[in-house]
Amino acid sequence: MPDERLIIIAAVFVLAGSVKGVIGLGLPTISMGLLALAMTPLQAAAILVLPSFLTNVWQTLAGPSLRAVSRRLWPMVLSICLGTWLAGWAGAGLTSAGDTRYGSGLLGVALMAYAGTGLGSIRFAVGKTQERWLGPIAGATTGLIAAATGVFVIPSVPYLQAIGLEKEELVQALGLSFTVSTLALAVNLARAGALNIALAAPTLTALATACAGMWLGQIMRSRLPPEIFRRCFFGGLLLLGAYLAVAAWR
Repeated sequence: MPDERLIIIAAVFVLAGSVKGVIGLGLPTISMGLLALAMTPLQAAAILVLPSFLTNVWQTLAGPSLRAVSRRLWPMVLSICLGTWLAGWAGAGLTSAGDTRYGSGLLGVALMAYAGTGLGSIRFAVGKTQERWLGPIAGATTGLIAAATGVFVIPSVPYLQAIGLEKEELVQALGLSFTVSTLALAVNLARAGALNIALAAPTLTALATACAGMWLGQIMRSRLPPEIFRRCFFGGLLLLGAYLAVAAWR
């Protein structure tokens, strides 16, 4: 991979890691969106796997309620795996041999949908009895979208925000969901032959800069008003998603 691509990867993951350090999510969303401007979604997803996995494992293990969160969310995370693998088995999404603009366009739509929920401050409430059937649906849908776009925030993040988790439980639940999503997507990428030694330098660059970005983000979190940052973040995602969607289908 040319040196200029490593510079692009470093810049993208510093930004994405910074956002994750501030609000606890956003690493795959931003990195997939920006890298898709310079490479295929399949290449971007392959580079993302290790940084996403390691940062989300850290987020999952950092909280105090892993056992309780795991017991509550196992139907959803199992469905994430099944949805991701079903799409991969069917030859859909990132691992498809077809036109890669399809994946970029779907990524744009997913980014716009996620940005819309953030900018509109949309909040849903899901009761305990509804979790039994809605959790697996949200998980399977997240898996299908993740297989097609490399982004696993829709609809998992709105769902987790709706089931009434406490702050620390929510952060840990997001980490668990993202960790499982990353592993499930990695299986699809490995089956497609997208994970190979040629990606060692880009992946290590992404990992190092993502960690540096997270450290910067934690510093920013203590100084930047959360509401201002949130609106800038979701506004940027909306514009990026619109660009990708229009470029894919024009």
